[in-house]
Formats: sequence, C-alpha cells, structure tokens
Amino acid sequence: MNRTLPAVALAAVLALGACSKQPDAPASQSPSDAATQAVFDETTEPSATATEANEAAVSTNEIPEAVRGRWGMVPADCTSTRGDAKGLMVVSADTLKFYESVAKLGEIKEAGESRVRATFSYTGEGQSWTQDVVLDVALNGKTLTRREYGKDAMPGPQKYTRCI
Repeated sequence: MNRTLPAVALAAVLALGACSKQPDAPASQSPSDAATQAVFDETTEPSATATEANEAAVSTNEIPEAVRGRWGMVPADCTSTRGDAKGLMVVSADTLKFYESVAKLGEIKEAGESRVRATFSYTGEGQSWTQDVVLDVALNGKTLTRREYGKDAMPGPQKYTRCI
C-alpha cells in the first residue's frame, strides 16, 4: 500500500492541475517530462509534484544509487588505513555500515533519486535497535545529511562528505 501512495498522489495532483485555469502545457511535453525538467534549488524544498514524479521512478526496495558510496564526517574518515575511521559510513543497496554498527534496510517510506526515508534495523556492540532514518544527498552528490527520528534518535542532522 505504501508503495502505491506516490503514484496515487501524483495522479491526484495531475487531475487537480487539469481543472485549473492555467494555460495548457505544449502538446509535446508530458507531465513526467515537466517534472524531469524541474530545477531544484539546494536551499529550498522541491515542489510536491516534482518530488512525487521523482519518487515514482525510483526503486522502492533499495537505497537509491546516488546515495550509495563512502561518506566521511571528516576528511580523515575517508583516508584512514588503520581502521579508526569512526565517522565513516558506507552505504550499499541495502546496508549502512558504520565504525561499530551495521544497519539493514527495512521498509522504505519515501524514495527519490537522491533521498530515502526508511526504517533500518541496527546491530552493534551487542545491541539491536530500529531507527527511522532519512538520507539526503545535495550539492551535486558531494554531501549527505543523515537524520534520525523516533526514540533514541541522534539529536540534529549528521553531515557527511563523499569520499573520493
């Protein structure tokens, strides 16, 4: 049911748009083309229509490709060869790996080309827990912000830079 929500919401937005008194889009431009051409300003939230069109095109069972990779909180996290990169996060299609814990992807609640919100099941240091997590990539794929929600969530956003 959660996977069909973006498609249903997009259909509702398009239906409401058809009732508006705005001029029609050129015949050669489909609604998905218009969403694809939307330009996002890094300092503002994307429009609901563009976000929903983006979400509909992304796989709902894995972390988006743009979010995957090695991310460090400080430059030394990306270059350490001693195993002491405590701020390193490695993101794969279904896993987040940290210095002393691993998080397996659970239910994806929202997904876009460079964003995912999902439940992750963590294990580390002899403990297990689940956390609602948002991963947002910005600045042309150079930065990632991780936010946690719910009980025992880390306070505030955690900022990362893509390791080169």
